Amino acid sequence: MEGQVRKVSAKVSEIASLISGKVIGNDTAIISGTSNLKYADLGHITFVDNPKYEKQFIESKALVAVCQNEFNAPGKTLILVNDPLLAFIVIVEHFKGKPEPYPLGVDSCAWVSPSAKIGAGTSVLPFARIGNNSIIGNDCIIHGGVSIGRNCTLGNHIVLHPNVVIYDDCVIGDHVTIHANSVIGADGFGYRLTDGVHKKIPQTGNVELENHVEIGAGSTIDRGTFGPTRIGEGTKVDNLVQIGHNCEIGKHNLLVAQVGIAGSCTTGNYVVVAGQAGLADHVTLADEVVVGAKSAVMRTAGKGERLLGIPARQERDEKRILISMARLPSICKDIKKIKKQLNIPDDE
Repeated sequence: MEGQVRKVSAKVSEIASLISGKVIGNDTAIISGTSNLKYADLGHITFVDNPKYEKQFIESKALVAVCQNEFNAPGKTLILVNDPLLAFIVIVEHFKGKPEPYPLGVDSCAWVSPSAKIGAGTSVLPFARIGNNSIIGNDCIIHGGVSIGRNCTLGNHIVLHPNVVIYDDCVIGDHVTIHANSVIGADGFGYRLTDGVHKKIPQTGNVELENHVEIGAGSTIDRGTFGPTRIGEGTKVDNLVQIGHNCEIGKHNLLVAQVGIAGSCTTGNYVVVAGQAGLADHVTLADEVVVGAKSAVMRTAGKGERLLGIPARQERDEKRILISMARLPSICKDIKKIKKQLNIPDDE
């Protein structure tokens, strides 16, 4: 089946109708492509989603922009919408066209266990592997190099990008995307020091990903020791994130690049953990907690708290500390002067 043909050009009025926008300016101008402001050229449509970019648009070669509010842009055309970014995504997809769909069914170079079940409309691409008794839902795409273990259950509309590994017994809901080289269900890091030797504690649980979860490239989610490690509905995990065994991640969390979450942590709903932040084991974050970049969270946080620093403190307290640290050199000079005036020996 062939993909949709790319759109070559369109009038401003056509684009405005597509996104239910209001045209301010020339609605008969011809648009030949899309671009962000940095690379916008003649014939391109772009978007302005913040007033601070209005000047950049005025100075750019682009003659048409999608924006939320009208502003003075001589010689330019504006299309007013409620959300410029989402509207621009629709326009980009309109010009780009739909990608060519993957062949349906199981490729001859893939291996699927005779006891596995594959749903209707699913594509299993070359060199994918699906283990015994695993169930794959409808309209999924299993890319090359993916390995799905035994007794796994995958829902509908799932995309597993190249070289994703799903260990035995994992459960994945509907509309889940897992990007390349991620590992779901590896053993948790559990050992008991006995007679001078680190003895491995068997990790007999699994991983459960609820609906509409997305996992970034190169991320790892460890299976639980005896029960599940669970990622809540709508949560988005960025690239290179580690989630330890027995964690309970709430709904609609955002876990940004290189976050590390130790075992048995719990987060509420709408939690944000910024890049390179870490949580010690058994930490609980309540709903709507925000953890700043590179913070080290060692304690439980209540609803809506904003944490920052090493160790993580209330954001306002950490900012005061950082400001004070910037003043330390001048404070030290003042102390030396005072000591000298008081004839107090300097300890240096």
